[in-house]
Amino acid sequence: NTKEAVAAKIIQLCKERGIAINALANISGVSPSTVYSMLNSKDPGIVSIKKICDGFEITVRDFFDSSLFDETEQGIK
Repeated sequence: NTKEAVAAKIIQLCKERGIAINALANISGVSPSTVYSMLNSKDPGIVSIKKICDGFEITVRDFFDSSLFDETEQGIK
């Protein structure tokens, strides 16, 4: 689902750039608990995703331009 794809993309970008989760939180201006909750259970809000993208110095478009999101379903509750 989309939550899992967002988490996978964050982890992938951290690995590619050699950035720890706590360091990502610091450069993104969000708390480490926010990042960890995005990775584990919380629905990631677009504002948090935008801040994470800013921390990676990529656009939101670049973030979602990944095969991870090709097969995700809308999480309508």
